Amino acid sequence: MARKTIPALPPLDWLRSFEAAARLSNFTAAAAELGLTQAAVSQHIRFLEERLKTRLFSRLARGVALSPEGAAYLPHIQSAFATISSSTTELFEPRAVQTVSIRVPISFALLVLVPALPDLAGALPRIQLDLVTIHRPTDYDLPGSALDIRFGNGAFPGREADRLTAERLVPVAAPALAADADWTSLPLLLVAGAREMWAEWFAAAGLAGHLQRSHRFDSFVAAMEAARAGAGVLLGSRPLIDAALDNGTLVRLSDFELSSTSGHFLTKASTARLTSAEQDFRTWLLGRLSGVASS
Repeated sequence: MARKTIPALPPLDWLRSFEAAARLSNFTAAAAELGLTQAAVSQHIRFLEERLKTRLFSRLARGVALSPEGAAYLPHIQSAFATISSSTTELFEPRAVQTVSIRVPISFALLVLVPALPDLAGALPRIQLDLVTIHRPTDYDLPGSALDIRFGNGAFPGREADRLTAERLVPVAAPALAADADWTSLPLLLVAGAREMWAEWFAAAGLAGHLQRSHRFDSFVAAMEAARAGAGVLLGSRPLIDAALDNGTLVRLSDFELSSTSGHFLTKASTARLTSAEQDFRTWLLGRLSGVASS
């Protein structure tokens, strides 16, 4: 049985005329957009149809309409042109500012990424971030960027994950509150979700915990601000609290740290192809936090 011969790549001028005429449903409008005559566009389409041995348009009294074969062909041609355009910009216009969109838990954004922005500007001056802060796990289900940062144990179905932090939990409080001789009797600040681990910390430390719980927060950064204000004792997540420990706005109340399997991970969909800017940002972030992840 004879095979149908697959035609070689048609000339790009023919394909450009086809794409414009299909998008505009009019040969004359396509000619005006491309800077050609209507006769030239018509000729390109005719040559393309002859090469493909397929009618791509139905000629109407006013304009044209795609045939089923033409309608099936169009998105492939448009995708190919978009790829060429994107690749040309990335490879030959390196001076253009490129935006990297990333979804991030609000605590990580404020305590880790924001302080690192001056370093990012020095390392990658032509990359700007579009930060979308995440408040609920379901926010990750919305259409968005190729990259996001997630808190968990590293198992994210359908996504590749690189560890950024390894969490360690230690009680902290404002200096004035920390002066109390028996801090275990002070009100405990709670964080909803994976960090609500006071019972686990007391058990691992071999201390008798108590139930004198105070305020409960839906984000770690809000609970941290309450701890700074002297509202109670926070089970602080290192390395998120390290800057506050360094500047003295929070002090640790115990030498014991509870190591957790959880942490922050930079993730992307397994099928996603990162732009050069996204890959550069990924390399920078992993390099900046490599010591934090292993500590």
